[in-house]
Amino acid sequence: MTTSKEMPNEDVLRIKLEVLRREHRDLDEAIDALQERAAHDMLTLRRLKKQKLSLKDKIAVLEDRILPDIIA
Repeated sequence: MTTSKEMPNEDVLRIKLEVLRREHRDLDEAIDALQERAAHDMLTLRRLKKQKLSLKDKIAVLEDRILPDIIA
């Protein structure tokens, strides 16, 4: 049972999901900007892409917790 000061669990998950999506978008923009530079740092680019992939996995987990697949 939730008190008046607590948010329902699903609301918390939705907020976390939105934060992760925003971070994913920001990383995507950073990667694009880095790739547009003539002499871009391949190590930094690789790290950003790995971080972006990790965020994508976390997003998928949260989406599954909010809307689980229902097999009929």
